Amino acid sequence: MLIKKTNAEKLLFDNRLNPSQSYNLAKATGIEAIDRFKLILEIFTKNAQTKEAKLQIQLATLEYERAHVKQRVRLAKIAEQPGFMGLGAYEVDIYHEAINRQINTILRKLTKIREKRSLHRNRRIELGFLSISLAGYTSAGKSSLFNSLTDETAEVDEALFTTLSTTTRLLEFSNRKFLLTDTVGFIDRLPLKLIEAFHSTLEETIYSDLIILVIDISEATDIVEKKNKICLDTIERIGASSIPIITVLNKIDSVSELETQKKLETLKPQIKNPFLISALYKKNLESLKQEILKQLESYTKALFSMPVTKQTMPFISWIHQKTDVEKTIYKDDSVNVILKATPQFLNRVKKRVQELNGEFETIPKNP
Repeated sequence: MLIKKTNAEKLLFDNRLNPSQSYNLAKATGIEAIDRFKLILEIFTKNAQTKEAKLQIQLATLEYERAHVKQRVRLAKIAEQPGFMGLGAYEVDIYHEAINRQINTILRKLTKIREKRSLHRNRRIELGFLSISLAGYTSAGKSSLFNSLTDETAEVDEALFTTLSTTTRLLEFSNRKFLLTDTVGFIDRLPLKLIEAFHSTLEETIYSDLIILVIDISEATDIVEKKNKICLDTIERIGASSIPIITVLNKIDSVSELETQKKLETLKPQIKNPFLISALYKKNLESLKQEILKQLESYTKALFSMPVTKQTMPFISWIHQKTDVEKTIYKDDSVNVILKATPQFLNRVKKRVQELNGEFETIPKNP
């Protein structure tokens, strides 16, 4: 048997396994059988360092357990499988209630962390700092780029998911100050439960003014294309698709110049604002900084007016959180707002203003 020949400790399946399938496979092979989601949880658990990351992983694990309560209790009464969590005499309702209590406790703790993060974010907005988020497929070199740009020492490793919590530092160049955030890496088919659990971490990307999407160009072209699509799809899933993106094609030090140019020509139609760099050797980083300035200075001024309703106030609050609002004037039954934002973001604002029966117009840069 292949398992004995390789001395395998676990049996891994790429597709989702229900508890009965895991149990039967483990019983037949003598080793624990896990699916892709469980493997990701194990890797996350191993790499979690901060209190927030650990709580988020516990939440995802408990949500996973809760979805399979009945089967797990039934199987536990039959026999305990290798690597299987014994449940003893727990009944379904008792076990379910225990999980719910743990989930509620974790959610309360995460809510406090999110409130604190929101206060910090609002403070940064008050100080006028624009924020930049590093995003990308896991192991693409985000943390290396973060270190090179900020002269920091965030952990860098070839292993998956070294970064499971955000790290934010001040980035200063050309007499401008920005806040740069390193975020959790994306993967293919990132489970929805993990996106939900890591919401407070991923929302740093949602609220940024610019996303630097890091792609490893040293990989095969078809792999680069696939990972770029996965990253863009994930950015859309978390609600950040309207934010400007610079795609940095990293690790050019590992590819010949001729091969790099060939890949770039092939990838250009699919990649947003491609930029070649080597984060490790700090190659082209000065040019990248100028591109960052160019993107962030492309902000356009606009104004809109709309009637004050129950839907208006949350929208105005969201505008203040998301971009630079120069002036807000309340009248008896209406509100006027002057703001600066990227053209992509202003398109979103315009659509919503019109939905709420308001009027929107862009202010020319040189009237």
